[in-house]
Formats: sequence, C-alpha cells, structure tokens
Amino acid sequence: MKPLTSNVSKALPIGATLQCVDNTGAREIEIISVKGFKGVRRRLDVAGVGDLVVASVKKGTADMRREVVNAVVVRQKKEYRRADGLRVKFEDNAAVII
Repeated sequence: MKPLTSNVSKALPIGATLQCVDNTGAREIEIISVKGFKGVRRRLDVAGVGDLVVASVKKGTADMRREVVNAVVVRQKKEYRRADGLRVKFEDNAAVII
C-alpha cells in the first residue's frame, strides 16, 4: 500500500509560540530553530506539521521553564492540503516534547 503524501505549507517561523500538548509540565514553548531546514541565506527557519524543532519552554512548571527541548509540531492554524484534496486546519498551533 502506497502512503498518501501531502504538501504541508510551513507557517511557523522562529519565535512562534505553540501550546505543549503532552504531560511533561510545559504549557507553552517558543521555536528556536528547525532541525534539517534548508533555506536561502538570511531567511528565517520555518516549520510545519511533522517537523522537528528546538524550542524553549516559556510557561509551565518551575523545573521545566527555560529548558531547551526538542519537539515535534502536531498542529498548525494555517490550512494545508493533503494529496487526496482534503484541506486540513486546526484551532491552534501545538507541539509535543520528545
């Protein structure tokens, strides 16, 4: 069975804040950089659904604040289109710490 691919529009630049939707104690994170981003000189890194990002915890428990963590983007507000034509968008931007 062949998987469906999608062309996810990247809509989360460096400095974007995301909700943290796991049980690590972090509530809000800010993107520092995007792992594996290939871009043009002086262009900001951008991330989309499924991208691995390096982020800083801005809100959460006292021991999690100011931690630098790796996270995966699981939701974005910007609409994107799947290969079968279905358009997908969510109410907020969210990530999961790994």
